[in-house]
Amino acid sequence: MKTENTVWHNQQISKAQRADLKQQKPALLWYTGLSGSGKSTVANAVDALLFKLGCHSYLLDGDNVRHGLNGDLGFSDEARVENIRRISEVAKLFLDAGLVVSTAFISPFASDRAQAKAKLEEGEFIEVYIDTPISVCEARDPKGLYKKARAGEIKDFTGIDSTYDVPVNPEIHVKTDTKSVEECAEQIVGYLMAKGFITQASLQSA
Repeated sequence: MKTENTVWHNQQISKAQRADLKQQKPALLWYTGLSGSGKSTVANAVDALLFKLGCHSYLLDGDNVRHGLNGDLGFSDEARVENIRRISEVAKLFLDAGLVVSTAFISPFASDRAQAKAKLEEGEFIEVYIDTPISVCEARDPKGLYKKARAGEIKDFTGIDSTYDVPVNPEIHVKTDTKSVEECAEQIVGYLMAKGFITQASLQSA
């Protein structure tokens, strides 16, 4: 909760200076998709490729963040909204450091994704829709969550008894049921290169 005595403290080193030092443009790759769609797998592959190219990046994974910062949150609609609000603020801080940030969360509500985008500068928010049919996700079921949801052991499960708002116009549209993980990662990194987030100067300095 904000108070009247909380004042923003301006820092001596600017966001632009931090980005220039890294020879890249800050960006937030916001991965969204159903459970089992491959968000974390693809995001990890992209992060590894960026590291190999010499880029400064960081991955905020949904499950990992719930082990710490968001460990007090459940999976009700209200808790999901707060989960996304917190991670949006954390991601914004990482962008201020000049990084290319990835967040791998289901983030089922379009309104929450729009709010996350509104916190950033124009062009920094890159929605990555991991588009995988629910039948494929359920067949994979890497964590056994669909089985539990079908048995009524898990409530408010996205795609079963909780809504997922499909992205209308994502910057990057990835289909993990027809492409390999490597192909998906190359598609996303290719977008970053084409849009100038990763420059030839940054790659040459790696």
